[in-house]
Amino acid sequence: MAVLEVLNVERRRRWSDAAKASILSEVGIDGWTVSDVARRHDVTRQHLYQWRRDLRQKGVWPGRGGEAFVAVELLPVPADAGGPATCEASTSEVTIILGNGRQLRCRETIGDAELSRLLRVLGAA
Repeated sequence: MAVLEVLNVERRRRWSDAAKASILSEVGIDGWTVSDVARRHDVTRQHLYQWRRDLRQKGVWPGRGGEAFVAVELLPVPADAGGPATCEASTSEVTIILGNGRQLRCRETIGDAELSRLLRVLGAA
């Protein structure tokens, strides 16, 4: 009779679609890369790519091509809009409607880096 010695326990974890989507949504936020997120959750980069592909096939994750250039029109605020009077130096508000139905309202003078980060976060949410 042979003696079998088990040295390692199999680490096969099961992840729900919600958990996978939550982990995938961290990519791109605050400059995090796929490698950073994979390392943080102790999975391989390939897991994240496979999860993204699987969730896209199930229709749970947005498809490719989520970013696009769109025409933007700045509308002046009517003087009789009510509320306090504004001076000429005040900044206008811009509303951006994303493809997933979410809206982003921000100052006209928002910086490019800040706007990019906000759009990535809203696009991934």
